[in-house]
Amino acid sequence: MLIGGGLPTWSCHPRTAGASEFDFYTGKIAGDYLDGTSNQKIMRINVVESVVLVVDLQQRLLPVINGGDAVLAEAMWIVDVAQAIHVPVLATEHCPRNIGLTDPVLRSRLPADCIVEKTHFSAVTEGTLLQAPGADRRQWIVVGTEAHVCVLQTVLDLLSAGRKVFIVDEAVGSRRPRDKELALHRMQQNGAEIVSREMVAFEWLECAENPAFRDVLRRFIR
Repeated sequence: MLIGGGLPTWSCHPRTAGASEFDFYTGKIAGDYLDGTSNQKIMRINVVESVVLVVDLQQRLLPVINGGDAVLAEAMWIVDVAQAIHVPVLATEHCPRNIGLTDPVLRSRLPADCIVEKTHFSAVTEGTLLQAPGADRRQWIVVGTEAHVCVLQTVLDLLSAGRKVFIVDEAVGSRRPRDKELALHRMQQNGAEIVSREMVAFEWLECAENPAFRDVLRRFIR
């Protein structure tokens, strides 16, 4: 059975609401559920509702980012996993005539209509981003630079626009570590969630019965 533009569905073993343990390798139900003890809604990342946003991983900016090579590598990991399971990817380029284009290896993996040029620090302000392919999805997985400038302002505006935002900790960066630290704290205070790359991947996969599970495990996790 196909849904969401050709994405396959699969079955997972049911999870009892309020259960205290969960094993990624035995499967789970996708989407939201209620914790049986607190009645608090728990939000999981869902593959058919997700879009990845790569913010300004540009040639002249990356060399001055603290741990820039590692940030780029982690962001590319997220992009590769997303594309392996058909999650759309968008990217922004801030004043590319001055700062350069997106890293060429990363850029070669992205369709031209998924790259948004901007001059505002927030990628949302100019109005083009939310018109891009896949931008109607409600869960945004965000990576890029700088955490305390363009990432921060974009995330705050996405939250204001009603999107749920997940920041991949190891895939965002700033020139100074303290600026990244403060940015993550502020984004979290305003409703974004800070996650790791494997949190994203395993929540996208949902269960071991996912046809992509073994391929993703072999190529990206083991």
